[in-house]
Amino acid sequence: MRMKKTTAAASGASKRRKGTTAARKSGPGKAGRKQAGSKQAGTKRAGTEASTRGAVASSDKSTIRRLRAQLARAQARIEELQASSETDFLLDILNRRGFERELARSLSFIKRYHASGALIVLDVDRLKPINDSFGHAAGDEVLKAIVAAISDQVRASDVVGRLGGDEFAVLLWNLSETDARAKAAALEEAIDRLTFMFRGNHVSAGASAGVAILTAHSDVERVLDEADRAMYVRKAQRRHES
Repeated sequence: MRMKKTTAAASGASKRRKGTTAARKSGPGKAGRKQAGSKQAGTKRAGTEASTRGAVASSDKSTIRRLRAQLARAQARIEELQASSETDFLLDILNRRGFERELARSLSFIKRYHASGALIVLDVDRLKPINDSFGHAAGDEVLKAIVAAISDQVRASDVVGRLGGDEFAVLLWNLSETDARAKAAALEEAIDRLTFMFRGNHVSAGASAGVAILTAHSDVERVLDEADRAMYVRKAQRRHES
C-alpha cells in the first residue's frame, strides 16, 4: 500500500516537472514573437514616417515653385504698371514723371563719372489755334509728327519726353554747349518744316527751344527751370523775328 502511494506521488511530481518545463519552453517563444512583432511595427512606422517626410518635402518644393512663379508674375505686373504710369499713351514716349526719373538718374551718373550732357525744352507754337480751329484730332496729328521729327534728329541713347500738353524735352548725352545749341536750332528747323492739310487749309506749327547744360552741380528742378526760361526767351525772339 505504501509502495503504490509512493509511486503515485513520484508520478505526480514528474508530471508537474514536465508541465513546468513545457511552460518554460513556451514562454520564451511568445516573448520572441512579441519582440519580432514590435520590430516589424517599428520598421513600418519608420517607413511611414520617411514616406510622410518625403511627401512633405515634395509638397514644400511645389509650394516654393508656385510662390516663385507668383512673385515673378507680380514683379512683371509692377514693372508693367510703372512703365504705363510713366508713358504718354498718345505719343508712346515718356511723360513728365518718366522723363524726370530719367533726368535724375542721368544727373547722378554725371556727378559720379564727370560726364557731360544737355537738356533741351521745346514748346510747340500755334498748337492751340490748330486745336480750336480743326479739333483735337488735328492737334494730335501735329504732336505725333513733331515727336517723329524730334526722334529723327536724336540718337538712340538720347531721351525724349512730353512734359505737358505742348511742351517736350530732350536729354542729350556727351556733347558740348555749342553742340547742344546747334542741336536745338536743328530741332526748331525740323519742326518748322512740317506742314499739314486740315479741311483744305495748309497749316504749319513750329517750336521754340531752350537749352540747359547738365553739370555735377545740377538738380532736376533747377535744370528744368533753366531750360524752361531759356525756351521762353527763345520764343520771344522768334516772335520778334517773324
